[in-house]
Amino acid sequence: MPRSSAPLTSPRTSLSSPSPAPPLGALLRRYGDAGEPLSCEPVAQGLLNRGYRLSTTRGRYFLKQHLDARTADRDTITRQHRATLRLHALGLPVAPPLHDARGRTVAVIGGRCYALHPWVEGRHREGAELSTAGSHRLGTLLGHVHTSLERVMDSPPPDAGHESACPEETLRLIEELLRLVRTRRRRDGFDELAEHRLRERRVLLDRHAHRRPPDATAGGWVHGDFHPFNLLYRGAQPVAIIDWDRLGVRPRAEEAVRAAAIFFVRPAGELALDKVRAYARAYRRAAGADRAELAAAVDRVWWERLNDFWTLRWRYQHHDRRADPLFPALSALAVWWTREYEAVRDAFAG
Repeated sequence: MPRSSAPLTSPRTSLSSPSPAPPLGALLRRYGDAGEPLSCEPVAQGLLNRGYRLSTTRGRYFLKQHLDARTADRDTITRQHRATLRLHALGLPVAPPLHDARGRTVAVIGGRCYALHPWVEGRHREGAELSTAGSHRLGTLLGHVHTSLERVMDSPPPDAGHESACPEETLRLIEELLRLVRTRRRRDGFDELAEHRLRERRVLLDRHAHRRPPDATAGGWVHGDFHPFNLLYRGAQPVAIIDWDRLGVRPRAEEAVRAAAIFFVRPAGELALDKVRAYARAYRRAAGADRAELAAAVDRVWWERLNDFWTLRWRYQHHDRRADPLFPALSALAVWWTREYEAVRDAFAG
């Protein structure tokens, strides 16, 4: 199941050291019919967990090693598994885990959590590869995910609100990041771009601080990390939504806007608004969301992007450069979105 799970919306604990090889013998003994191991190869490594293509005498599997501290406990993983099993029963394209001989889906070995999934052949497709019809299909799929989660999950807590970013705190972070950039001994082109974008964003925040949106109230259960590397296609058809680690209660329309800002961003930081429009119309129809809900979500996600520096925090505060390739487009998007604000809002809610 090829994958690369990058958190494109916010920072979390990253993998900073090699992990020991998975304990295949102890693991496969728990699955009576999984066969004997033949090979176990790492797949494209995500930023938070690890995955392996496991071949045995009985077939091929995707072995996931859960490492992210915020989601790698058995209870949290079991809840995710229960959700995907129920979504699969409703006909959604997911790859639920396999049960071991005792009916469990999480194996805890040596203090690490593992899960075995069927191997799904497919590839990731970015928004540039999607036609207008494919964009429409994507919006419909996410709408069905949200309405199906509403059916299979417990009712969300009524007070699960989400605060909008505080511009004063962001400005302090900008100063700290600028200090770290300017004191580097050997600056490169990335550092020059980072300083330019930080100074540019400081001006934008000063200019638009009065447009800070009100705090949002959560709309329901969401996948939490819906982006191209967490969706597998076979041809034009999505065949598996993967990596449900961030399953949680958040504003649903915000996930729709956030996903579109990842799928349909171009290298220069612009959004393909024709595809966004097709996607958003399909999402509204499938999820039962109205234009006002999408418009409010655009306000909040734009503000989130304007205050977001997770890629620079990884590089300069955590000395982790794996997210560097994401920075140019993400930082350009915040500037372009601010300039084309009305056009973006109309594409989602018009």
